[in-house]
Amino acid sequence: MNPKGEWTCDGVPKNDAYSSQGTGPHPPHQNTGPDCAVCGLPREAMETSKKSKTTVVSNPIGSSKPGLVPILLAVVGVILLLGVGFGLYRVVATRNNNVSDSGTTEFVSSNAVNESLISQGEKVLLEVTPAKSSAALAFTSKDWLEAIALYQQATDSDPNDPESKIYLNNTQAIQAGNPLTIAAVVPISSSSDTAKEILRGVAQAQDEFNSSAPPGGRLLQVAIVNDPEPTKSATLAQDLVQSPNILGVLGHGIDSGSRQAIAIYEQNNLAVLSPVSTSITPSGDGNSTVKTIPQTEKTGELLGNYLQTVGITLAKYANTQQSSPAAVVFFNSDSPYSELLKREFINALSQQNGRVVKEVDVTTADVATEINAASQAGANIAMLALSKNKVNQAVELAQANANLPQPLTLIGGDELYNPTILVEGGDAIANIVLAVPWRSQPNDPFAADAANIWKGRVSWRTATAYDATQALIQAISQNSTREAVSQQLASGIPIEGTNTEANVLEEVPLVQATPGTQGPPGSKYQFDPVP
Repeated sequence: MNPKGEWTCDGVPKNDAYSSQGTGPHPPHQNTGPDCAVCGLPREAMETSKKSKTTVVSNPIGSSKPGLVPILLAVVGVILLLGVGFGLYRVVATRNNNVSDSGTTEFVSSNAVNESLISQGEKVLLEVTPAKSSAALAFTSKDWLEAIALYQQATDSDPNDPESKIYLNNTQAIQAGNPLTIAAVVPISSSSDTAKEILRGVAQAQDEFNSSAPPGGRLLQVAIVNDPEPTKSATLAQDLVQSPNILGVLGHGIDSGSRQAIAIYEQNNLAVLSPVSTSITPSGDGNSTVKTIPQTEKTGELLGNYLQTVGITLAKYANTQQSSPAAVVFFNSDSPYSELLKREFINALSQQNGRVVKEVDVTTADVATEINAASQAGANIAMLALSKNKVNQAVELAQANANLPQPLTLIGGDELYNPTILVEGGDAIANIVLAVPWRSQPNDPFAADAANIWKGRVSWRTATAYDATQALIQAISQNSTREAVSQQLASGIPIEGTNTEANVLEEVPLVQATPGTQGPPGSKYQFDPVP
């Protein structure tokens, strides 16, 4: 057996030192990590040597994640247990639950109207790979050991894929028995990049919680829900409400469909963390309180306050770039976010001795013609108040702007923070400035951890989704009913080390597209903090 390469495990220890470990025999499985992805046995268990040794038993899914408490076993005739950590917990839980709920586990999608849009691991909603397809078949058949091995393989093959990591954790949670379940509603069909950014934050929080040996041994399971368009949101909410295991929901947007969905959750005491129902308040010690606010009390106020601050921040920046800022404002009338951001920027610009040369609705205009006309009319700032489904128009605007004799200064809101704009925009997008709730900073522990996990920089959506998931986990791990979870979130959940920058209702952080190697594949630009 190559000590540094692949090794084969069949679940049967080859020496007495490991006779009490693992989950039992299974078909031969090729592994690359220190432990078998199927049964949890370490590589050494497949060696015939019986020499006494000291071995660290790690997480049986092969995780090398730092910060977990290892189990030190000294095999000297008597095994001395010196510490209890998650590795042993997961091995024991797995051994006792080889076929946990195999006949009773009911998927959230089983009785859903929108069955094809919901998955805990029984179907692939993002990119399909052979390993993920095979894993989904095993999951559907409730062959948890095979599903774990295949989802581990899929995760190893593409560390940047949050779907495989979530489904891997889901399978382990089901196998351990009686999991805690939440739903993450994301726009996979309309914006897969945005969906993946959100799911990375969810997956990271889930993995940390499940790796911490939570009280009672109940691990977290996440149902991924694809919300393809506003007309589907309400029926998806009904599906989740009717699934009794769902204890909380995070996601949705600010459109009318999302608001209808949130109203349905509220009527049924199902807690939801969304942009229009969640408040994050700093406590002054680096921590924050996450709290849900009913729509009937604060309809639009949270989002409005945030976008007002975005408008003020961008108007102040425009004033630092031009002594007399004159802006053309591009927006899309089919988006409440875009309309509101346009209005708030225009109001703020007037307070900075600036003026608006022109307002352009990109849903009906030729943007190249309009930016040229605005330049001739004296504009020196182009405010792209566009929603995330208009990134292609933003790229087109940037390219047309680059061809002007004197290009305008480009600024925009958080929904343009997208890999596409850096990849497709090329040099035309250089120096665009966006206002976002979070930005990657040097020496930021979360940013460093996330970059290591996902093999690259993460976005503000990942950071804020991580915070929201942490709050939801804290609520459901302390309460077993929807009503109790809703009440606790309505009262406020304190979370440590929040990543959402605490002053976003006073001044929103700015990032700028600058040359660098830490951007998305295919781009020579990355978003860096504006000093």
